[in-house]
Amino acid sequence: MEKVLEYVAIFLAVIIILTLHEWAHSFAAVRCGDNTPKYSGRLSVNPLRHFDIIGLLAFVFVGFGWAKPVPINPYNFKKYRSGLALTASAGVIMNYLLAFIGYPLFVLFLRYVFVSFSDNAFFYLLYCFLFYLVRYNLSFCAFNLIPLPPLDGFRLVDAVNRRKGRVFQFFRQYGYYILLGLILLNLICEYIPALSVINVLGYLMTFAQNILGAPITFFWDRIFGLIYD
Repeated sequence: MEKVLEYVAIFLAVIIILTLHEWAHSFAAVRCGDNTPKYSGRLSVNPLRHFDIIGLLAFVFVGFGWAKPVPINPYNFKKYRSGLALTASAGVIMNYLLAFIGYPLFVLFLRYVFVSFSDNAFFYLLYCFLFYLVRYNLSFCAFNLIPLPPLDGFRLVDAVNRRKGRVFQFFRQYGYYILLGLILLNLICEYIPALSVINVLGYLMTFAQNILGAPITFFWDRIFGLIYD
C-alpha cells in the first residue's frame, strides 16, 4: 500500500513540476515578444497540453523525464539573444522556485504533522508528495541544465555563444544520442550496482542537486533555527 501511495505522490508532484516548467517557458517567450506558444495552446496550466507520455512515465519511475517542447520562433523576440536566454532559463528557474517554496512546507509538515499521523494513509501521501516535489524539482532543474540538446542547458549555450564552432556543431548533431546513452547507462547502473562507478549521469545529477539544494536548505534551516531555537 505504501508503494502505491508513493507512486501516486510522485505522479502528482510530476504533474505540477512539468506543467509549470513548460508554462514558464511559454510565459517567458510571450513576454519576450513571441506569441507562438500562446497560439499553440501552451500558455496554459492545463497539464494535458504539456505532457509527453513517455517522458512522464520516465519521470515517475526513473526520477527525470521530459514534456513536449514548447514551440517558439526566436525571430519574433524583441531582442534575439536575451529572448532565447530568458525563455531557455525560465523553466529551470520555475523548478528552483518550486523547490525553494516546497522545502519549508516539507520541513514544517514533517515536524508538526507527520510525526503524529505517520500511520495515516492520507498524511503519508502528503509527506511523499512534498518530499518528491522538492527532490524532483531539483532533479529536473539539474537535468535540464546539462548542455546537451534538446535540454535547456544547450539552449542557454546557444543563446550566449556567438561562435558556433565545430564542437558546438558536433553536440548539436550528436548531443541527443549522447544524452540518450547517458540515460540508458544510468538505468543499467540502477539494476547492476557494480557498474555504478561508470554512471556519469548519476555522478553529475548528485553533484548538481547537492550544489543547487545547498542554498535552499541553508537559507531555510537558518530561518527555522531563528524561529525554533
